Amino acid sequence: MAFINAETKKINDNLSGIPSVKTKKSTIFNTFKRDYQLWLMILPAVIVIVIFNYIPMYGIQLAFREFDFTKGLAGGEWVGLKYFDQFIHNYMFKDLMVNTVTISLATIILGFPAPIIMALVINQVFGKRWKKTLQTTVYLPHFISMVVMVGLLNVLLSPETGVVGHLMKAIGLGDINLLASENTFVPVYVLSDIWQHAGWNSIIYLAALASVDPQLYDSAKIDGASRWQTIRYVDLPAIVPTMIILFILSMGGILNTGFEKIFLMQNPLNLPVSEVIATYVYKIGIISSQFSYSAAIGLFNTLINFVFLLAMNTIAKRFSNISLW
Repeated sequence: MAFINAETKKINDNLSGIPSVKTKKSTIFNTFKRDYQLWLMILPAVIVIVIFNYIPMYGIQLAFREFDFTKGLAGGEWVGLKYFDQFIHNYMFKDLMVNTVTISLATIILGFPAPIIMALVINQVFGKRWKKTLQTTVYLPHFISMVVMVGLLNVLLSPETGVVGHLMKAIGLGDINLLASENTFVPVYVLSDIWQHAGWNSIIYLAALASVDPQLYDSAKIDGASRWQTIRYVDLPAIVPTMIILFILSMGGILNTGFEKIFLMQNPLNLPVSEVIATYVYKIGIISSQFSYSAAIGLFNTLINFVFLLAMNTIAKRFSNISLW
């Protein structure tokens, strides 16, 4: 009898450890009640995201309809995948994809390591005053307007009046218009993008380096580690998770190129290599008023980016156990 009572008590204890639906609901309510200040703080951000990111998704159906001004977004004739098929079989499809992927990959391959290197260099600068001065200097180009930035490129790279143009003449390269050449458009775009944004993008890596335990640097110094060894064995491991997350996000935008800058840098001479999906959608949708066709191209672009994001997230999770979700 004592054995049965003991077993019954054990079963009851185990069952009591299983939370009921009511307990779960009360736990969620208590969580909201306890942290309501935090929820109120993020409420404006949630509202902005819903208004500007989720509500506009209602217009996605425009890619599957024949847009009619008199009937609105949801009133046009349903045409299915007509415009997707039209874009894929467009004679410009191959060139658009090649140009977009080329510019994006070049920006990622050359631009992604730049803020990492810059953050590591800034982190090694001794002297608080010099460090702040260096940080301010490399951050400033990020705040230059894109129109002003392209204007600077036109002035500096002009073969007749530009500083770079005169320098190229001085070393015997002749009159080369770097912005009007198919061979130099991508390098100019990528290098100017690195110069403008590398400093600003290094902030997140500097924040990760700021969380490193100072005792690790002291231990490395006691062990006689050089600066390079300190960077290799202390700094780099500290920012690897941040690097992986940002690389996943970068690959999620593989077909997203800077529309404003490319559009402003375009001219009839470099158009064969500067026409990308973003500028083509603008010309088709806004200038030519083919709204359904441009919506289909934009949705196609988004789906490709989403596939790349999922693929890179899966690969990173499998090999490094670091991922977005």
